[in-house]
Parts: sequence; C-alpha cells; structure tokens
Amino acid sequence: MKVVLVQDVKGSGNKNQVIEVSDGYARNFLFPRKLAVEATAANLNAVEKSNAADKHREEVRRQEAVELSQKLNGKSITVLARCGENGRLYGSITAQEVADCLEKQHGVKIDKRKLELSEAIRATGDVDAIVWVYPGITSKMKVHVVPAENK
Repeated sequence: MKVVLVQDVKGSGNKNQVIEVSDGYARNFLFPRKLAVEATAANLNAVEKSNAADKHREEVRRQEAVELSQKLNGKSITVLARCGENGRLYGSITAQEVADCLEKQHGVKIDKRKLELSEAIRATGDVDAIVWVYPGITSKMKVHVVPAENK
C-alpha cells in the first residue's frame, strides 16, 4: 500500500514522502496514530503544493539573507570598552556585546551564535568578525574596540 507520511516516522521516512508499506502496518500503526494518509490523487496533489510552498518560502528567506549579507559586508562596528594601560581590556568583548552594538549601530538583529570572531577581543584595536546570515551565506565585518574614557 502506498501512503504519504504526515510526520517523520523513524525507520520509515520523512514528512511528505510517499512510501510503500504493508497493509497491516498502514492500517494498524500509521493511520490510527495519524502519521500517514493513503496516497490518493488528492493527497499527492496536496503534498506537491505543500512542497512547492516550502520551496518558495525557503527561496524567499535565502534571497533576504543575500540582501542582508550585501548590506552588512564591509561595515564596521565600534565597541566602547573600559581598558587599562596599553589598551588592555578589563575582561573581554563577547559575541553578545558585538551583536548588541550591531543592532544599535546598523539596526540589524543577529543572534550571538551566528557571530564568529577571528580572535578573542582582549585589547583595543580592530578585529575581523564573520556573520553567518544563512547556511552558506556569510558577511565579513570589522569590530573597532575603542577605550571608553576617550569617548
């Protein structure tokens, strides 16, 4: 019997996949638990429309990520930090602080886990940062660390 999976089923397949299973498995396990529906023409058509809509949504998200990456590429962020002699910071600048400054200065909200600093920021100066906007799409930025006393 051919069925269309409504959810991921371990050992059988993934959501919206059409698979061939035994009649007993479909009637006694998949159908009662609402894990699958019979592969009729209407159900197959609904799956195709759902897949097309998912693909379109994914393409829109990817296009927005490309635009955001182009907007952020080459930008710089200025972070004020308390420091001692020779520009050595008290503590360090975290990815969360860089993300907060990015939101304040450029209006772009990025999760701290999507920021990759080339090195730990423990002194004033410039540091390269990579922003993972979308899987496979990155943007390079500069982080300027400036002593807070001078501002």
